[in-house]
Amino acid sequence: MNERHDEGPHEHDRGLSYDFPVLARRRMIRLMAGASLIPLMGCTTEEKTPASSASSSSSSSAACAEIPEETAGPFPGDGSNGVNVLKESGVVRSDIRKSFGDSAGGTAEGVPLTITLTVVDAASGCGTPKRGAAVYVWHCDRDGAYSLYSDGVTEENYLRGVQETDDKGQVTFTSVFPGCYPGRWPHVHFEVYGSLADATAATSITNTSQLAFPKDACDAVYATDGYGDSVRNLSNLSLEDDGIFSDSHERQLAAMTGSAGDGYTATLTVPV
Repeated sequence: MNERHDEGPHEHDRGLSYDFPVLARRRMIRLMAGASLIPLMGCTTEEKTPASSASSSSSSSAACAEIPEETAGPFPGDGSNGVNVLKESGVVRSDIRKSFGDSAGGTAEGVPLTITLTVVDAASGCGTPKRGAAVYVWHCDRDGAYSLYSDGVTEENYLRGVQETDDKGQVTFTSVFPGCYPGRWPHVHFEVYGSLADATAATSITNTSQLAFPKDACDAVYATDGYGDSVRNLSNLSLEDDGIFSDSHERQLAAMTGSAGDGYTATLTVPV
């Protein structure tokens, strides 16, 4: 099963029974928003601000919208679809570029990428960091392949890792910029858990979502060596047409700093 090739299933190709809960939820959110005239762009200011400054935002007594819920896709590695990397020793780590444990020991290559997610309490208006929560992130390599699942990398488990949030509600991962495969805008998957114990036991997921990358950063990265297929694949896509981000990408679009030459940092505030 390979998400980057035509024969591999994509999230948006898994049938009505797979997609209906997500689509129904989104439709209900839009209907509720129209009826109540309450903006769904909660935490707009914080989400467009680098995560490093999110903790300094003033608290609000009003609730803000949680991060949009998205599919984990067919390659989560959390035990819900075959293999479970979360129970393996070594999965709790900040640098996710190398495989660990009993894997083949490979290293994912590509433009350096730092991912910083700031988990905050939506009920408090996004002003309170969620200390002691945990975040599991995973994404494809520069060839569009997912470790543990895709042809040629089933014995690898790179580009997957878990961390506990600090006093600022933050986790930071060292990775590489993912490639763009047919049918999906470049993205990073993540799951939020109530605690590190929950994450490593692969139980009690509180939120599942995805981070999107701005087009200018994608264009710059894909102009470098090793991302040849991504140029063509990205040219056939847009955030507005992506099956996952088409209705809510404003709250999932990472703020980017850096360059293709020196590496990028992607930051996102995650209200839960």
